[in-house]
Amino acid sequence: MRYLRYLLFTIMLLIFSYNLVFASTGDNSTSVKLNRYYENYKEILNEAEIKGINYNEYLKEHDTKLRPNVKYEIDAKDYINTNGMQVREYANYKGMGGISIYIGEKGYIDYNVNIEEEGFYDISIVYYPIEGTGGPIQRAIFVDSSLPYKELGLIEFQRIYVNATNKWQRDNRGNDIIPEQKEKPDWITSYCYDSEGYVTENLSLYLTKGVHKITLYSVREPMLLRKIILDNSSKVLPYSEVIKNLDGKRMKDTLNQEIQIEAEDANRKSSPMLHPTQDKSSPSVYPYSAKELKNNTIGSDGNWSIVGQWLEWDFNVPESGYYYITMNVRQNFVRGIYTSRKITIDGKVPFDEMNSYGFTYNSQWHMVTLENSKGEKYKFYLETGKHTIRMEVVLGNFGNIVSQIQGVMQELNSTYRKVIRITGVDPDSYRDYNIEQNIPELDKELIDERNKLNAAIKDLQKVAGTGSDREAALSTMVADLNYVIPDVERLPAILGAFKMDISALGTWITGVVNQPLAVDVIYIHSPNVKITERDNSIWNRFVHEVKTLYYSFVIDYNAIGNVAKGGRGTRTITVWIGTGRDQANVLKKLIDETFTPKTNINVNVMLVDINMLLPATLAGQGPDVAVQVATDLPMNYGLRNAVVDLRKFRDLADVKEQFRESAMVPYEFGGHTFALPETQTWPMMFYRKDILDELGLKVPETWDEMESALSVLSKNQMDLGMLPDENIFAMLLYQNGGKYYNSYATSSELDSDVAVKAFKEYCKFYTDYKLDTQNPVDQRFRTGEAPIVIADYTLYNQLQVSAPDIKGLWGFSMVPGTVTKDGKIDYSVGSTGTATIMLKQTKNEEASWEFMKWWVSTDTQIRYSQELEALMGAAARYPTANIKAFESLPWPSDDYDALKSQAEWVKGIPQIPGSYFTWRNINNAFYTVVFAENNNKMEPREALTEYVRYINDEITFKRQEFGLSIPKK
Repeated sequence: MRYLRYLLFTIMLLIFSYNLVFASTGDNSTSVKLNRYYENYKEILNEAEIKGINYNEYLKEHDTKLRPNVKYEIDAKDYINTNGMQVREYANYKGMGGISIYIGEKGYIDYNVNIEEEGFYDISIVYYPIEGTGGPIQRAIFVDSSLPYKELGLIEFQRIYVNATNKWQRDNRGNDIIPEQKEKPDWITSYCYDSEGYVTENLSLYLTKGVHKITLYSVREPMLLRKIILDNSSKVLPYSEVIKNLDGKRMKDTLNQEIQIEAEDANRKSSPMLHPTQDKSSPSVYPYSAKELKNNTIGSDGNWSIVGQWLEWDFNVPESGYYYITMNVRQNFVRGIYTSRKITIDGKVPFDEMNSYGFTYNSQWHMVTLENSKGEKYKFYLETGKHTIRMEVVLGNFGNIVSQIQGVMQELNSTYRKVIRITGVDPDSYRDYNIEQNIPELDKELIDERNKLNAAIKDLQKVAGTGSDREAALSTMVADLNYVIPDVERLPAILGAFKMDISALGTWITGVVNQPLAVDVIYIHSPNVKITERDNSIWNRFVHEVKTLYYSFVIDYNAIGNVAKGGRGTRTITVWIGTGRDQANVLKKLIDETFTPKTNINVNVMLVDINMLLPATLAGQGPDVAVQVATDLPMNYGLRNAVVDLRKFRDLADVKEQFRESAMVPYEFGGHTFALPETQTWPMMFYRKDILDELGLKVPETWDEMESALSVLSKNQMDLGMLPDENIFAMLLYQNGGKYYNSYATSSELDSDVAVKAFKEYCKFYTDYKLDTQNPVDQRFRTGEAPIVIADYTLYNQLQVSAPDIKGLWGFSMVPGTVTKDGKIDYSVGSTGTATIMLKQTKNEEASWEFMKWWVSTDTQIRYSQELEALMGAAARYPTANIKAFESLPWPSDDYDALKSQAEWVKGIPQIPGSYFTWRNINNAFYTVVFAENNNKMEPREALTEYVRYINDEITFKRQEFGLSIPKK
């Protein structure tokens, strides 16, 4: 009986465990459910991006008419659970009464809400953008441990920025200095919106009666939370009804009122990118100068173009009544379509037409009075007193079109991958691949996508007019489909063009989601006041062009900002930079703000072609300091006594502590230090979540797993994207325990057994697995031909900006590692970067050293990173070598964790006399193994050993040239 009792207890325990683990694995068509007993929200997010539904599909599954006139407020302090998150309470913080909750940038927090009336509810958050790394605050919102639709997987909450000064500072050449953008946080109530802009209205939740759990999952940046609100905002009426209601209240036109707002003086903005811009293209902008650079517009460099970015201007109205709104604008960025702005006054859209107002293409600055398609000007009713006008970037009518095209592109990419599994990427035009038999229903799939494209073209014609050049990419794709649909066996013959045209759809999406607009001035004026264009006649434009031509001969545009003249009692140095004018402007701005005032050292910054550094140095005309030079340059100059050995400065050791040891490796040799590192990058592994899921693959953690994955990819005519370069070879070399040179740097170690083994593995990827050696990996990653890519981590920035079509479908992690003899995994990678050097010809070493220390310091690198990203966007994220500054970059927490983990395995690639011959000859050996004709092909060991002789000969020759003896053991 006792044993029977034990047996029954065991069976019940097993049943309970089974139910606990698998209770929530049932299907649900409207959401991606939790399928484990623990709440692994990260996995749900990944799964939702691949299999989840979008908001429009979600709406179709519910009755959208059910919108109860009920409001639920969830107090931040009433959370029921947190996991993996820092949580702190703040009482009556910054004018907000009650208890606010600090929620960190990792983990999640749960709330319960009891819904009494079933239906749709808009979601809004009352929050304070507390200090973080400066990036947008990102959250995912779950309901009852599921993600109702994809868009809730990434909700962005904006910060508030202002100009640091309202009075422009000028350099000593009369140019305005672009003001620093400072965060000015305040309490914000924000509805949840689609971060990609495809859905233009507020995002809503359909909630049944009863208790529901609302979860905020942190993706990026901390925030202070005060409330979560569920309600239904009133519908915005069209202009005809709004003006009818106002006329019924006997509202009248104002008379003779004109309020002028200079756009560059925006009171608040959502991004530090939205700084004043300098436009010299027309005499119609104010203030105008053909000689100096003036802060006279906003958006002129195309930086006001990302969905969700907004600008606000405050103004005072002297008289209640109707007003027109007129602007001096230029939209010379996007042809064939208009760019859209959502215009609100005092936080409300005045009428429906302002939800998305379009500005058409025009190469000239011109006055636009807000009006309808019939040319009838809109009247805005304003009461006496202070008001705020906001203009926000939206996709407007293009949102649904872009969403359609993105869906079509993903399906066609999927079709392309199905076809290349049969034909390969380069089909034989004389072979019959039996496409119809191997891919049943393919013609029906293509007909569906063609119909969607035709519908999108019709929608595009409605909003942009017929004949728009934006139709070209869509029409070309339709033509491809029309050719293939009658006989799908034709597809292999045009596969190359088919792939290119799919890529063109991706480019189309990138172009359309970019919504730039430049504004000079905004007028709020009475209907009887006529606003005319300023100084924009043909004659004025002609005079302007003549002046501009004249000043181009008398002004040195290579000199950036203030130009200092050396004099008695002053210290002046010259710094050369060769990367770009934007980078030079930011550097000069920081010098004038923080370096010169503290040190009394003047700095002339010159924008030059850095290739001129050698001839200028030989001619005695070079700078004191050069920044952002290539990795190999410091060693080459140092051996020739052309740069200052930094070991002579006593505080060098303290300065070096700011960097990883690996960052210093290329710049140290024989007891000398020739440079300080500025940037440092290394390889990471990028992967397509959707394709790996489709193939049933997990992200490889070791090279053994990678080889297994490659066999699956190869069967599906896909491969690993890994272009042959030194960082790839260095990764394999270091993971196998190899090194480049012996401990005395007198000969190469690449002929060792370990190095030969690494070289064999390196070559094997391109001989046995036939990896692509030429085509850019980013394009192949987007099409899915290479669903796994190993490349420099800066590819992340590129994909974030230029690949919106696969947003959310990819991730990145550490590179695969090599299993060592003791069973551990070695994830070592090589690195590269840029550096700053002090030229030997400098007449003031101490001043130059002070500049170098300031330049690579944590505070300066943080400011430079922030300013550069604010100026140029996320694509310009600066890969600083300063460890603390790197930590401050606005990475999402999971992505930063991956980078940080890989950084612990980074090793430097040493530079020694003759080292320029090393990679050249490794590459020669590689080409002899991989590409040579059969008669000239060599085995990896033979080839490497042969070319190592040349490396050693060059090392010996260079050591003799520079008088370096071979140390005795």
